[in-house]
Amino acid sequence: MLAVFGINNDGVNLAVNLLILFLVVIWFALIYWTNADARRRIADPMLVGCATAASLFPFVGTIVYMIVRPPEFLDDVRERELEIQAAEARMVELDHQLCPHCDYPVQREFLRCPSCMRRLKDPCVNCQKPLDPEWPICPFCETEVPGAVQPTASRRRRRREERDEREHPELGETAAFDVTSEP
Repeated sequence: MLAVFGINNDGVNLAVNLLILFLVVIWFALIYWTNADARRRIADPMLVGCATAASLFPFVGTIVYMIVRPPEFLDDVRERELEIQAAEARMVELDHQLCPHCDYPVQREFLRCPSCMRRLKDPCVNCQKPLDPEWPICPFCETEVPGAVQPTASRRRRRREERDEREHPELGETAAFDVTSEP
C-alpha cells in the first residue's frame, strides 16, 4: 500500500487516505453545488462559468462565491416583478373603468360618462358621493338609499358568480358551480 506523507503505520495510513478521499469528494460536491446554485441565481452563462471555475480552487473558491453571489434566485426575481406588474394593473383598474354604454374610460367617482353623457351613478342624498345603483346604503355616510332593494341571498350569490367569472374567465362554468356549492 502507498504510504502517504511517509506514514508507515497501516491504520494511520488508512485513516489519512480516507480523509483525503473524503476531502476530494467534498471538493467535487462543492464544485457541483456552486455550478447548480450559480445557474439558479445568475442569468449570464459566462458568469456561471466563472463561478464554477472559481470553485476549482479547493474550498476557497466556493467560499468566495458564497460571499459575492446574488442574494435571490432568478425565479424569485421574476415572480416579484410579475407581482409588482399585477399590483400596478390592479391599481389602474381600481381608478379606471369603462362606461357600460360607450366603453369610454371613466373613473369610479364619475356620476356621468364624459363621452356619451349617460348617468353612471346617482349621488347620495346626504353626502353627494357617487353610489352604485345596487347599494342599499351609502358606505360613506350610512344614509339609506331611498328605493333601493335589499339584496337577497340568491342575488348575492349571482353577483359573486359574475365577479368570479370576470376575475377568472378561464374557469368558465366551473367557477359558478364551485361558488354555488358552498354552504
